[in-house]
Amino acid sequence: MYFEKEQIWSFDGKGELLITIMSSLAQEEARSISENVTWGQRKRFADGKVSLPYKQFLGYEKGEDGLPAINEEQAEIVRLIYKMFIEGKTPSAIGKHLMANNIPSPAGKKNWQTAVVRSILTNEKYKGEAILQKQFTTDFLTKTRKKNEGEIPQYHVENSHPAIISPDDFDTVQAEIERRTALGRPMTCSSPFSARLVCGCCGGFFGRKTWGSYKSDKTYKRYIWRCNRKYEAKTGCDNSHIKEDEIKAKFIEVWNSLSENREALLADCQSARKLLCDCTELDAVVKELQREIEVVTELIRKAIYENARTEQDQAEWNARNNGYLEKQATAHARLAELQEEIQRRQNTSNLLGRFIRNMKNSPLTLSGFDEKLWSMTIDSVTVHRDRRLVFCFRDGTEVESRLD
Repeated sequence: MYFEKEQIWSFDGKGELLITIMSSLAQEEARSISENVTWGQRKRFADGKVSLPYKQFLGYEKGEDGLPAINEEQAEIVRLIYKMFIEGKTPSAIGKHLMANNIPSPAGKKNWQTAVVRSILTNEKYKGEAILQKQFTTDFLTKTRKKNEGEIPQYHVENSHPAIISPDDFDTVQAEIERRTALGRPMTCSSPFSARLVCGCCGGFFGRKTWGSYKSDKTYKRYIWRCNRKYEAKTGCDNSHIKEDEIKAKFIEVWNSLSENREALLADCQSARKLLCDCTELDAVVKELQREIEVVTELIRKAIYENARTEQDQAEWNARNNGYLEKQATAHARLAELQEEIQRRQNTSNLLGRFIRNMKNSPLTLSGFDEKLWSMTIDSVTVHRDRRLVFCFRDGTEVESRLD
């Protein structure tokens, strides 16, 4: 092979050496360009500048000032996706609805993948915020990308661009995603009541059934909810069914009764949030453990260094080194427990914070059933055989009511 620009023959004895030199220079040039581009991107992230892949990002377009601007036609699709999820639909069902109505995906395709719907539901940019540098390139040659797990700085920019979804609605969707995930098994949610009505007899979930009949030559139907284990062989549950209209009416009644003492309830929630979610002491212990781990790790490193360069009594060295390793493992285990507890408290704090905001922003008196309010505030409702309903709100408050 003859390279015309470089005037190199591959069969020439000098050709291999020249090609090696030229490729090394090209690689270093690629490295330099990559580092310059990476520096520029990270500088933009540090400055809080947000850019979006507009051709495949539903709801936004590049504005005249270069910042993201809302595309109202596409934004309506995003709002519809959030609304349907809050009403109880799954990402898969939402995708099928969009395809049935000939709504194109962000990439302009007919098919909607479940993962695309899920990414829209979890992308913080739709509430006007941006988390920058979620991923980074580990190798400029292979272009391998990796999730940022603390290796490089990550930036959270608030109010970076106009929001399509309100922060409360976005947080409600995230809480609902967590709730469905915590169930431990896939759920076919087609209603805001799905996986929320719990049987007080067997602990199973209630499922929706449609009852139809004919009266005066007119077809009508009504929805009832019944324990899914009712007709299981041998262990069938004997709990009675409940009408969907009865659930709605009781929720309105319970909500209005809570609203009468709203200020006291909010004060209790604030006190509980401050008392149960304080992480000050845990953070201090975590820092102390991290320092301990650093010290022990350094001792292990020094022990290995000394053993490699000077003669040591191996039995004594092994005993000392195993002691260091045991301390390190114990500290790591304790650190993991504390970090898990801190995360649990932070989740509880966020949950209580959302509940408080929802209570403040909701009407004092409900005249009709509000699906959005139900999804934002109710964690579960336990249905007992004696027609008692126990409403468990997201802040842990339980209110009992009885059907007529």
